[in-house]
Amino acid sequence: MTWQSRALCFACRDCRLIGILDLPERPRQRGVLIVTGGPQYRVGSHRHFVLLARQLAAAGIPVMRFDYRGMGDSEGEQRNFEQLDDDLDAAIAEFFNTLPTMKELVLWGLCDGATAAAWHAARDPRIAGLVMLNPWVRTEQGHANATLRHYYVQRLLDRDFWRKLGGGALRIGATLRSFIALATAARRPSAEPGGLPQRLYRALHQFRGHTLIVLSGADLGAREFSALPGHQPHWRQLLDSPRMQLVHVPDANHTFSSRAWRADVAAACTTWIASW
Repeated sequence: MTWQSRALCFACRDCRLIGILDLPERPRQRGVLIVTGGPQYRVGSHRHFVLLARQLAAAGIPVMRFDYRGMGDSEGEQRNFEQLDDDLDAAIAEFFNTLPTMKELVLWGLCDGATAAAWHAARDPRIAGLVMLNPWVRTEQGHANATLRHYYVQRLLDRDFWRKLGGGALRIGATLRSFIALATAARRPSAEPGGLPQRLYRALHQFRGHTLIVLSGADLGAREFSALPGHQPHWRQLLDSPRMQLVHVPDANHTFSSRAWRADVAAACTTWIASW
């Protein structure tokens, strides 16, 4: 299916935001708004957001991506993922105004963009779905456990590690101090009720739409998220819900830097969006 790209300029309070709409010739009534994460703008790492938007548009799905205030070509002071509600409200309004035939929306986010999207989803009844890639749930304890379990265990099984250790190429004192610090953090009590995992759980529990979670096989942040249902029954119950779907992309890194990994993400998203 053919599509066209349109540049958008719209207001968020006293700032102008810039976005791009990839509009199919015969758009479906369910669109996708890409929520950027971290210090990124609407193109995404490795042009991921551009390529994904074009692939979805070729399947008939209208897609909008934009720069929130302080990023890319948009005006204003830079802000973090906990300060995006006004920007998302403005982008959602622009999307529906530009495409009045659209009935509902999927928010798509990577890393802390995924977490910001989840926090916002229950606010607007027109948001029917969430796609979350490696959602950000960082805590000191969770990061320490994930690092010990996945990074240090892998190093102990790596021949190069022992070769460097035997040859004196490793600073064994610094390595031991790092290991002890992580082990200490891992034994500390769980995060307070206002921590990221708890806040994300509440948001997903309140959201009544469909959710697709895509996790990289070689990303510590994804491993930290994957550990939640193992020791928190409420997370296990939530993720077992029929409205939740988990997809794993083996060996993928945090930003899905290879063409094959991005293709896996695009295929999973396209299939999932059309499945409900």
